[in-house]
Amino acid sequence: MKKRNNISVFEHQRLYVGEQGFRQVHLDALLKLNEYHDGNYFEPIAKGIKFNQNVGVIQVDGLTIEINPKADKDDDDNKWKGVLLKMLQTCGKLKAQSSGAAHVKRQHLNLLEVYFELYLLEIESLVRKGLIKQYRKQSKNTKALKGKLEFAGHIRKNLVHKERFYTTHQVYDSNHFLHQVLQKALTIVNQFTNGTRLQDLANRVQLNFPEVTTKPITAKQLNAIQLNRKSNAYNNAIELARLIILNYSPDISSGKEKMLSLLFDMNELWETYILKQLQKACVGTNIEVSGQEAKSFWGNNTLRPDIVLRQGEKIIIIDTKWKRPQKNTASVSDLRQMYTYCRFWDAEKAMLLYPGDYTENQFENFKTDDYFLDQENTPHKMEHLCKMGFVSVLDAGGALCGAIGYSILNLLKD
Repeated sequence: MKKRNNISVFEHQRLYVGEQGFRQVHLDALLKLNEYHDGNYFEPIAKGIKFNQNVGVIQVDGLTIEINPKADKDDDDNKWKGVLLKMLQTCGKLKAQSSGAAHVKRQHLNLLEVYFELYLLEIESLVRKGLIKQYRKQSKNTKALKGKLEFAGHIRKNLVHKERFYTTHQVYDSNHFLHQVLQKALTIVNQFTNGTRLQDLANRVQLNFPEVTTKPITAKQLNAIQLNRKSNAYNNAIELARLIILNYSPDISSGKEKMLSLLFDMNELWETYILKQLQKACVGTNIEVSGQEAKSFWGNNTLRPDIVLRQGEKIIIIDTKWKRPQKNTASVSDLRQMYTYCRFWDAEKAMLLYPGDYTENQFENFKTDDYFLDQENTPHKMEHLCKMGFVSVLDAGGALCGAIGYSILNLLKD
């Protein structure tokens, strides 16, 4: 059994060959993975890599690299352990529960194990309830004439056996595309759970799953899957299978290594997390919260602020930023972007929202002569205000702050 090594790093950290069991073969595999994803995952450096805002888990050749989120380099490392899993659960990217998710603070547990366990438990539940059957077309020799006789195949295969018929006919069984997808993901999970705490569970699930035809499965096929009333119970399992299959990279390193990566962009995750928390905080109020509204501004180009709040005719724009600014100062490009949002949405206020301890900031006017036209086309002077807002991600106990949505609403009142 191959010994498994675990490396725990943080976003924007550097990792060099020779550190914590990180070898040249691992570096070569990661660089190829990065090429497949247009160089978005890492930054190559001399004898190593520098991680960026993508966090999650990569497993290759017995090595597991866990990339943790960390809003500020000066923060205590232990403070951010397990935060990623909690944010994924809050954002709906972990819809099921597992014992792994409940015990995320255990040192040996990583995100891949949690997703693997969720997937295996989903499959086990489907098998226990009873797997669905579907009609499919099958071409083969039969002893009775049924379906459509395939003349070319019949002549080619049955010159000697006159008692047989080569036909295409319908079969009602478990060997259909949904189960082929689930089986493909099960095969991948079995490769990466060998020697782990999930090995027995993976073997049991695989043993109870029906035999199906093994076929290449493309991303286009996975994204085209549509479930109906009969197969709707497969939704969670198919979503997890899609995630596993699309992130699997077989033979990525000179035909020797197999790699599975499960990475999330912290900028996108932070935006989704804040949107969910604001929507939760505004339930029962007259404030409407929407995400990723778009308006055209030139040709086919659009403007798309992260979050828009509406309270009657009052509009507020929020743009989320996971990386804290240097010296608590917003960049000129971010401020210009917020001004543009204000103009196009006729917003009274805009806020750049960062993770971090509360810092006293006031709304300030953009120094412009803006105006808006009323229904009679009479111009009225309009002020656009902007500020930087900081909100704590974690509470005093180290858990995700449950009141973060209300904290943001308070920031908008200043």
